[in-house]
Amino acid sequence: MAENLYAELNDRSILIFKKLVESYLKTGSPAGSETLVKTGGFNLSSASIRSILSNLEKEGLLFAPHRSAGRMPTEKGMRFFVEGLLEFGRISKTEMESIKQQCSSKGKSYEEVLDLASKAISGLSNYAGIVIAPKFQKNIKHLEFIRLNDAQLMLILAYENGEVENRIIEDKGKYSNSLLVQASNYLTSRFGNKNISQIKKTIQLEIKKSQNDLETISSKLIKKGIIETSPNVKNPYIFLHGQSNLLKDEIISKDLDQIRNLFDEIEKKSSFVDILETAGKAKGVQIFIGSKNFLFKHSGLSMVMAPYKNNDQEIIGAIGVVGPTRLNYSKIVPLVDYTSKIIGKVID
Repeated sequence: MAENLYAELNDRSILIFKKLVESYLKTGSPAGSETLVKTGGFNLSSASIRSILSNLEKEGLLFAPHRSAGRMPTEKGMRFFVEGLLEFGRISKTEMESIKQQCSSKGKSYEEVLDLASKAISGLSNYAGIVIAPKFQKNIKHLEFIRLNDAQLMLILAYENGEVENRIIEDKGKYSNSLLVQASNYLTSRFGNKNISQIKKTIQLEIKKSQNDLETISSKLIKKGIIETSPNVKNPYIFLHGQSNLLKDEIISKDLDQIRNLFDEIEKKSSFVDILETAGKAKGVQIFIGSKNFLFKHSGLSMVMAPYKNNDQEIIGAIGVVGPTRLNYSKIVPLVDYTSKIIGKVID
């Protein structure tokens, strides 16, 4: 979209549009030609600027909320601004240290680190902070293989938090019941108190270094049951803080139904599977604005989201900020980007 509009708009129109959006992001109010003459440093008359604003409105980039109150960017206009005109700032050393300290993993569980990361990014952005993670990062307490029929096994994964997950493995009757019991006991002692990401790191070496048949068979079974079987991410961890910050925004607070719908979506969790999949395809920070935001599908809300990765560069979750369309993107984008990198380091 941005490339096509660049071709249609001249440099002067783009500069005036940029100044108007920056004014809106700063004040939350519409800007008119007289405001832009005073603050923009343009060597143009109010009439000339009004004409340009009128053309920008015809392009669908601006709208007038009231008859003579100036103009504001539309969702299309905000996306055009973010995609091509936004200049990112830098987060301060103080903010960096604050994120590092708050997200420290020392003496904390995986879940506690993610919860603190959500609080940290909410506090620094002054909006809602959200962290999403597949539940297969939680530590395993016990695992067991049992035979279902002549061709299939079931792997039962019991986690330290009390949850249980079952996975079906095709083995064509290859392993006896007694061997499955031995493998279950061996693997529980070997991988108890570890999460699946940690198991994945060591399992290939385990197979190569196996000294006996039990080790070899156990490693092959765990490889089939964990590495080659897709985890269930339909019910991921969700850590959300700073919801009340959304009510401070004048535009959002006028539509409490929108906020209610937002929190309903978060409670359902179903849409967050899409976020994890989208984050996995993303190269970095992504910005979802208004009704184009595939998660909330409500105008007036935006989301800045980035994946976080482990040391093997595997996507293991996503972190972001939810707020009004009038977010301070130049600050929040680098903030989300930096926090995602810190989380990836501390929870690996």
